[in-house]
Amino acid sequence: MGLPGLRRLDHVGFTVPDLDEAHRWLVEVLGCEYLYSLGPFRDDDTDWMATHLNVHPRAEMVENRWFRLGEHAVFEVFHYVSPDQADAATSMPRNSDIGGHHVALYVDDLDAAIAHLDEHGVRVLEGPTASRGPAEGNRWIYFLSPWGMQFELVSYPGGKAWDRERVEA
Repeated sequence: MGLPGLRRLDHVGFTVPDLDEAHRWLVEVLGCEYLYSLGPFRDDDTDWMATHLNVHPRAEMVENRWFRLGEHAVFEVFHYVSPDQADAATSMPRNSDIGGHHVALYVDDLDAAIAHLDEHGVRVLEGPTASRGPAEGNRWIYFLSPWGMQFELVSYPGGKAWDRERVEA
């Protein structure tokens, strides 16, 4: 049995070193809609930050901004100040690291999306790559945000092989 009452993914949260830079990039390059901001939050008298958010007890969530991307994706983007904060430039996990991650975005036209990223000076990794096996029909490519976070573009307008095989069965 799974998690009772689970319906969908609600949002993806991540922390950035420069919230204004992230805001511009998310809106101007990815096309996010800015929704609203919250903060600041801190608690100098208790361990609330540690017990509720698993951060240093004296961490301050200076601000977080909410963005909608497309029809469903929502990003909660944080700016924290904390006594034990790691430097993103030296600690951004790669996919191969424990805790590594990426955010994958579906696009209708992968080549047009790559050209758009190129026009905006975004670091796009090599590709695109055509998947094989059960994912055949999918093309994908990775790119990096200004703060080094990994994103991926995926496109499979004709479906993936596993989808087609499941429908045919």
